[in-house]
Amino acid sequence: MRGISITEPGEADVLQATDVQAPTPQSGQVVIDTVAAGVNRADVMQRKGFYPPPEGASPLPGLELSGTIREVGPDVDGWSVGDEVCALVDGGGYAEQVLAPAAQLFPVPQGVSVRDAAGLPEVACTVWSNVFMTANLQPGEVFLVHGGSSGIGTMAIQLAKAAGATVAVTAGTQEKLAFCRELGADIAINYREQDFVEEVRAATDGHGADVILDNIGAKYLPRNVDLLATNGRMVVIGLMGGRKGELDLGKMLSKRAAVIATSLRARPPREKATIVAAVREHVWPLIDDGAVRPIIQGTHPLDRAADAHRELEASGHIGKILLIAREAHGL
Repeated sequence: MRGISITEPGEADVLQATDVQAPTPQSGQVVIDTVAAGVNRADVMQRKGFYPPPEGASPLPGLELSGTIREVGPDVDGWSVGDEVCALVDGGGYAEQVLAPAAQLFPVPQGVSVRDAAGLPEVACTVWSNVFMTANLQPGEVFLVHGGSSGIGTMAIQLAKAAGATVAVTAGTQEKLAFCRELGADIAINYREQDFVEEVRAATDGHGADVILDNIGAKYLPRNVDLLATNGRMVVIGLMGGRKGELDLGKMLSKRAAVIATSLRARPPREKATIVAAVREHVWPLIDDGAVRPIIQGTHPLDRAADAHRELEASGHIGKILLIAREAHGL
């Protein structure tokens, strides 16, 4: 089969289509004939040599995909050959066939194409596990997500609004901010022209943010802490703005606030299975009902993965970018 290999750490051109060995399912696993795979910042970090796959995972990039089950391994219940699914995987999503744990499978939601379902697992699991399972966002609270027009941001807006929160976002263009408002954002801030701390405080009568989802890291750390409300919770899921920053513990103590750093890929299988089960219970019904939807910017053929990475790194997109491995009915 064909897959996308990283020939060496580097820029997008190191992503090359090569012949790789087709996977064989072991206990608790299935093999999926891939229709589409989601492209994520974690894939870029892996390509550059900064985010190696967990032990035992495929060396190929790709953390989410959609398609049909080709083969079912031993000790798998509830799934059959031919089922249309999407999946959260530890790696290997950029390939024509992908090995996936049965505990990390989702059915393709009603009203969503098999192709577009590839853009759901990573963002749904990231947002639900961090914003709701970890930060415990409650109805009526103020929620801020940085990068509101990203794949994670567009999912976070929709889920936070569905939960009854007041949603604030940052983005870098008026077009992106307008799209965030269409998704339900109440406060939309152009980080190039406005101070998000001042804007959120002004919009909330000085209250600030109860929960912040941050993928920037060190660059925003002091200002995020300034913005946290009493008993506020900040979850850091990325380091696009640097790894090292000063944390004012005095402010944290006075606010009784929490700063939590998490990642999804490195979690053990049991934790991932728990997250997937929670997403199926709480998020999938919202997608089935049309209250939440995947936001897909565009697609590239699998063998043009380098172009997809260039588009992602240019940061002009809104929502998700997908790689297409094969055509499927209903696209």
